[in-house]
Amino acid sequence: MQPIIQINDLAKKYKDAEFYSLNHFSLDILQGEIFGLLGPNGAGKSTLISILCGLIDPTSGSFSIKGLDYNRHAFALKKIIGVVPQEYALYPTMTARENLVYFGSMYGIKGRDLKDKVTQSLEFLGLLNFADRRVETFSGGMKRRVNLIAGILHEPEVLFLDEPTVGVDVQSKNAIIEYLQRLNRNGTTIVYTSHHLAEAQEFCTDIAIVDQGRVFAKNTPQALIAETPNAKDLEDVFLSLTGKGLRDAV
Repeated sequence: MQPIIQINDLAKKYKDAEFYSLNHFSLDILQGEIFGLLGPNGAGKSTLISILCGLIDPTSGSFSIKGLDYNRHAFALKKIIGVVPQEYALYPTMTARENLVYFGSMYGIKGRDLKDKVTQSLEFLGLLNFADRRVETFSGGMKRRVNLIAGILHEPEVLFLDEPTVGVDVQSKNAIIEYLQRLNRNGTTIVYTSHHLAEAQEFCTDIAIVDQGRVFAKNTPQALIAETPNAKDLEDVFLSLTGKGLRDAV
C-alpha cells in the first residue's frame, strides 16, 4: 500500500519561541489507515495537524498528500481533506440542518445531493429528530456529532480529527467511532489525535508516539505493546517512551 501522506524533515519554530515545536519530523501514513498521533501536551501534534491542513506554514521541510505538494497545490489539497477540530465549529443559533447545509455548500455540494447527505448523516448519528433544533440547545455529545458531520459531508479522502470523542457520553462516543469506522471502510484515511489511549489502542490501525517535536515510535498498537518491556497496554508504552513527568502547559 502506498503512502497517502509523506512528511519529510518538517520543522516549525514559532516567532520568539525558544524551541522548535517540530524538529526534523518525518513520517509516512499509508492510504486506508486509521492513524493515531499520540503524545503529551506540547509534543507537536497540533502544530503538525495545522501544517498538514494548510493553516500555518512550516519553517522548513516539506509534505505531500496524495502526491500533491503543499507549496504548489494548496487549493487542490483543501478539496481532498476534511478537518474536525476539537472546538465546535458551529453556529449556535442555527439549527443542525442549517449548519450542515451551510458547510456543505461551502464545499460545493448542492441541491438534492446536499440535502440527501445531510439527512443520511443526521440519521446515522441519531440526530434526525433534532435536525431542526438550534445547536445551542444540544448536549455536548450532540454538538460533537454535528461537528463531525460538518467536516465529512464532502467525503474527504483524508480526514484529520482532533480529540473527536472528548467530553461525550458512552453512547455518543460509540456512535462517533462506528461512523468513523464506516468512513474508513469506504476509503477515507483517518489521522486522529487523542489522549484516550485505550480508545486509540482499539480504534487505530497504526500509531506514532510523538514528543519534543519528533517521532519516538511508530507501529501497530499490538506491536508497540509487544516490543516494550513489561507493557500490558498502550498506556504503558506511552509512559515508557514519554516519561511520567507532568506536562502542564500555560
